[in-house]
Amino acid sequence: MTVVCGFVPTAEGRAAVRAALDEASRRGEDLVVLNTTRGDAPVDPRFATQEDLDELEAMLGESGVPFTLETRGNGPNPAADVVALATKHDASVIVIGLRRRSPTGKLIFGSTAQQILLDADAPVLAVKA
Repeated sequence: MTVVCGFVPTAEGRAAVRAALDEASRRGEDLVVLNTTRGDAPVDPRFATQEDLDELEAMLGESGVPFTLETRGNGPNPAADVVALATKHDASVIVIGLRRRSPTGKLIFGSTAQQILLDADAPVLAVKA
């Protein structure tokens, strides 16, 4: 089995990766980290730059946990990408970062984290920065 982690280059995303590393190490499992975006904007701050990916890869490499780092762009739904990856790898847990949002913001714009929580077959560990 595998630990799957959704990553965005924010404090919450880095907290999710640290928690995912702890989970993978504790469980003796591999880690798959995914950075994805809908690609509907010319510049999406949720999509990691090469510098972000280099920093992330260095952190993952130092951990000693076997890992795979995947990036995807132009997908219709980042939450669906995370859930599909978890299904593909028969994930034992999905790890995501949560940011503070107002109830109105969640209602109007929805939430990627909420969709992952609702759609995932595997347990979801949600962490805050």
